[in-house]
Amino acid sequence: MPFPPIGSTVGCDDAVVQDRGYRIDRATQAWVRATGRRIDFDEEPWLLGPIGGPRLIADEWLQGEAARLGGRQVEGGGLLGRVSDLAGAGFDPSIIAQPIVDFYEHTDAWRLEVWSQWCPAAWPFGWLLSSAFARRLQQLALPLRPLDAAQGMDSRVVTVRDVNGVQLGAAWLRTLRSTGQTVYSGWYGTAVLPGATRPSVRVMFPLPNGSVTVFLRPDVRPDGALTLTSPISGFGEDGAYLIVARPDGRSGWARRVPLAERFLVWLDGEGVLRTDHALDLWQVPAIRLHYRLERR
Repeated sequence: MPFPPIGSTVGCDDAVVQDRGYRIDRATQAWVRATGRRIDFDEEPWLLGPIGGPRLIADEWLQGEAARLGGRQVEGGGLLGRVSDLAGAGFDPSIIAQPIVDFYEHTDAWRLEVWSQWCPAAWPFGWLLSSAFARRLQQLALPLRPLDAAQGMDSRVVTVRDVNGVQLGAAWLRTLRSTGQTVYSGWYGTAVLPGATRPSVRVMFPLPNGSVTVFLRPDVRPDGALTLTSPISGFGEDGAYLIVARPDGRSGWARRVPLAERFLVWLDGEGVLRTDHALDLWQVPAIRLHYRLERR
């Protein structure tokens, strides 16, 4: 359900959902400020990134992030400028299967089909996320039922580059082909965490006045498959963070959240590129997603 323009007339149910959503936004931000860690983005730049507006996320944040970085937007490209940028102690990206490298460096050239399955115990969490945030903000609209994504997803990549053409980051915008609703609106790149000996993949999902930011540790299997792991661990390590920014955008608060994710990107016996995505809430398996990736 697309969000109506500011100032337009909405139905009573829509107004109730929006008001409830704004109250949840404020309560969540207050919780992060009360229980999180004060941060200065100059001292902890690994947490600095796009911040969402209070009413609509979708791709509304992209122009502001490009301006902050002093870059220009370019349609197309990959989530990572070069997979080799992830090289570091214990990780050799040259072992990764070439189709996986091609997907991350030329993501816009790939078509996605997706299947989803929620754990029954976690389904109410998914329903709350969808009803309070996803439809209102056009963000984090995880498919609640397998048929929700039966017609697949459309994928748009917009990279931001500096004057020399170096990629500063990439926005990956995914919408359900059946409804056009934004499922994910994320900012992709790499970051080196405090004390780390190699980069992690960083994904930032803008939210009202902040973001949920996930750092994923890359590893490669002997068969060339890539794993990306975001565990429940300590501050400054790989994992998921809720970030609330102050109005000046120079400081804010950050808090670890108990979300764990694991991606396995692999080639099946017929050479088809596939991805298994597991998301856990604490120790509860929340949702499992399977992607079939096909080059256009």
